[in-house]
Amino acid sequence: MTIRVNTLQGLKSAVVAALVFACSGSLLAQDSVEWFSLGNDLGNTRYSPASEITIDNFDDLEVVWEWDGASMGASSGRATPSYINGVLYTVAGARRHVVAIDPKTGETMWSYRLPNTGRWEYSMRADYGKGVAYGEVDGRGVIYIVTPGFFLVALDAVTGTPLEGFGDPVPVDGFPDSGVVDLLADLGHPYDPDEGIPLEVGYITSSSPPVVVNDTVIVGNSAEQGYHQSRIENVPGDILAYDKATGEFKWKFNVIPRPGEYGHETWENDAWEWTGDVSSWAPLSVDYDANLVYVPTNGATIDYYGGFRPGDNLFGTSLIALDADTGERAWHFQMVHHDIWNYDNPMAPILLDVNVPGQGEIPAVMQVTKQSFVYAFNRLTGEPIWPIEERPVPQSTVPGEVLSPTQPFPTKPAPFDIQGISVNDLVDWTPELRQQAINAMADYMMGPLFLPPIQRGHESGKRAAMFCPGGGGGANITAPAVADPTTGVLYVSSRSACSPVQLVPGEEADLQYELPTGTTYAQFANGPGAGAPRHPAQIPYFKPPYSRITAINMNTGEHEWMIPTGKTPARVQRVIDDNNLDVGNTGTGALVPMTITPNMLIYSDTETDGTPMLYAVNKATGETEAAVEVPARSRYGMSTWVHDGHQYIMLQTGSKLTAMALPAAAPGVGGH
Repeated sequence: MTIRVNTLQGLKSAVVAALVFACSGSLLAQDSVEWFSLGNDLGNTRYSPASEITIDNFDDLEVVWEWDGASMGASSGRATPSYINGVLYTVAGARRHVVAIDPKTGETMWSYRLPNTGRWEYSMRADYGKGVAYGEVDGRGVIYIVTPGFFLVALDAVTGTPLEGFGDPVPVDGFPDSGVVDLLADLGHPYDPDEGIPLEVGYITSSSPPVVVNDTVIVGNSAEQGYHQSRIENVPGDILAYDKATGEFKWKFNVIPRPGEYGHETWENDAWEWTGDVSSWAPLSVDYDANLVYVPTNGATIDYYGGFRPGDNLFGTSLIALDADTGERAWHFQMVHHDIWNYDNPMAPILLDVNVPGQGEIPAVMQVTKQSFVYAFNRLTGEPIWPIEERPVPQSTVPGEVLSPTQPFPTKPAPFDIQGISVNDLVDWTPELRQQAINAMADYMMGPLFLPPIQRGHESGKRAAMFCPGGGGGANITAPAVADPTTGVLYVSSRSACSPVQLVPGEEADLQYELPTGTTYAQFANGPGAGAPRHPAQIPYFKPPYSRITAINMNTGEHEWMIPTGKTPARVQRVIDDNNLDVGNTGTGALVPMTITPNMLIYSDTETDGTPMLYAVNKATGETEAAVEVPARSRYGMSTWVHDGHQYIMLQTGSKLTAMALPAAAPGVGGH
């Protein structure tokens, strides 16, 4: 029996099937439980009904195999493999090799990559592939990826050969005759097939897989990171769609609205003509039944200064629901107006059916953000489940910058991590440690969420403005949130982290970059001289916990529990011990990858001495009930699936994939 989870209804059916076939915590009749995409279901819950591994046998987990992609240039561990039809599929390395792996032994079955191009060599997100997409054409499995050079590739899932009849020949040496679509051809900018769009105009690449919605493949994209930009021109990250069988172009959604399109008036100064970004670098999510795709976006060119693009700048830092057949906008919500904080939506939206008192059952979509909010909507209508209030925020003193006077604040759920920073947030374990923290922060402007940047030489005498959370979150892509569809509980990994930002003249910032995009210097851009506050005791300057998992009941909007992740780091524990303090676990300060099953929440972090561990947590209470040492800490996600009757936990450990399972699953041991 195979359970494939690729729709919300399918997810419910899989859960029911798992319960039917479960007996004493083991799945007796399931040969396989699939992990269909990087988030398992395309609602990106990262939930699996696999239940062979329990709290009672968790300590028996062992490494049954490791796959090493170092020879392919893999290093980051940013891709979550999909387990489909008895095969693991993933991408590896900066060339984004597509790889099929035997899930029993970890052996490579086939691999494929496109030849190098100039536009690939420039890509700033080459090793960020995150995973693959899967579809079926006339009953034939097809693997889809988007390469760093911005080509859509379709491969036969069994052989790894390019799909016949898909796309048109690309005039680049070594490219196959079929199986490839040149995505630049449909963006509307002049380009060279090998070198791509001239850097003076902009650059576009990809950092997430496409999604397949019925007969359509939908492609997101990414641009140069906004904090590495100093010039105002770029290309928009328009969303593209193609026929899954032929590669024929179907539609394009303009993320920066053109004249006559909804939201065009939010781009003043004619900035829509020449500036860009507003990419969907985070993964897309899908409601098959509603035929909707959910697109999380980042802000416009550039981070930290937007004086050249006045207005709210739709659809920057927004969640957009599009009709998968036509690309028409069903609804949208902008999380940050005129985003200059690098508060782009950092992970795939999560689809979950919830039962809200007074409202009944709601098909929901939730966007977890860097700024420690969860925005929750009816995914069909876009109506907020709980009120979202526009509240006044501080205004900029930087010449030329005009910020929105308000920003949207959810009334529920409550923030899951730090928002803003004041003296009251600084470490207070002893009077001396507190004063040292105050001294460390003396050169930095503290304030609430949405504190604006300041320029060098600001009248306050401060060195930089302190964004809390900073551009790294809060929550971020390195540790996607997970959700339990059987309970409606969302689990969010986050860390308390701030970023100091100092603006300098654009031409000075430009000296940091070897190959910048655009031609015109911004009046201001991100400077190199902000530094970072350092506590002399080598501990964080703010109060713990430094990292946490928060369980949020999305039926009620209330927090169920919060736990620090991992154990207090050794350098912090020394200070605690030297001062005879009773502080408790501070958490490591690391974002943690997670997955969830009927039996437990599973995450990876480290002990005080740095030992990497896998932890099993009681979903209802937050109590850590079991732990086992693993070869390395996992990154960018985690998955669990059943092959040949046995459950595996897949860790993304740098260049390697590490498969954890019970001893009976080891290679050479018979099936279930």
